[in-house]
Formats: sequence, C-alpha cells, structure tokens
Amino acid sequence: MNKTNQPRTSRPVRPAGRTAMRAAPTAGYGAPVEPVKTENVLLRREIGEVLRSVRQHQGRTLREVSSQARVSLGYLSEVERGQKEASSELLASICQALDAPLSAVLREVSDRIALAEGVSVPDTVPDELVRQQRLFLR
Repeated sequence: MNKTNQPRTSRPVRPAGRTAMRAAPTAGYGAPVEPVKTENVLLRREIGEVLRSVRQHQGRTLREVSSQARVSLGYLSEVERGQKEASSELLASICQALDAPLSAVLREVSDRIALAEGVSVPDTVPDELVRQQRLFLR
C-alpha cells in the first residue's frame, strides 16, 4: 500500500455494486448448452441390479449367497449396489451360487442396457424357424 492507503495498481477501483462479469454469449463458443438428459448406463450397476433381483426372487439372503460363492458379504453387497466391479471369476462364482447361468444374467443385463439406450432388441429366432417348428410339432 502507498501513503494514501490506495492499492499499488494502475487499474481504477471498481465502484461498489458493479460486477466484473461480462454478459454470456447467446450463440457460439461459450454459449450455454442444454444438458443431455440421458443417464449414463453403468455396466456394474446393471449387473448388480440383475444379481440382486435373482437373489431376492429366490428368497435368499446376502449371507447365504456370499457364503456359497466364497466372497465376503460386504463385497457382494457392494457388487449388488453397483459400487464394485466384479471380475469374471467372481461373477461366475456368484452366478453358480445363485444357480443362474452366467449367459442368462448377461443377457438380462444386455437387454436392460439396450432398453436404457433406446435400442430395440430384435428377436433372435427367425420367423421362418418358428414357422417350421410349429409345422414340425403338429
């Protein structure tokens, strides 16, 4: 500070009540952008929700499944809540403990992600094969 208690700057002091902000541009670089309203789909969250759904449908507890899968109860809980990423070995062990085929769990996860992305999942059985099967069963 100098002798007159003024700051040592050559800039004029801004009067009280005035802001230093410029008006935001209405178009082009720096213009406000509408946020995208799609929620990110996390694979670990979808896997966890499917595993929890299977377990609860069977009426089993976390303790039962974690013991059979040889994984800690806390870790299984974190996997179900989508907080931990399960390795392929751990996922296979959990599916085996649930007596649920890994392929069925992953198919359900895939269908849920496709639905969240707005992608239609085509029927994997061609119509011609279905017609042939009906004729064969008659």
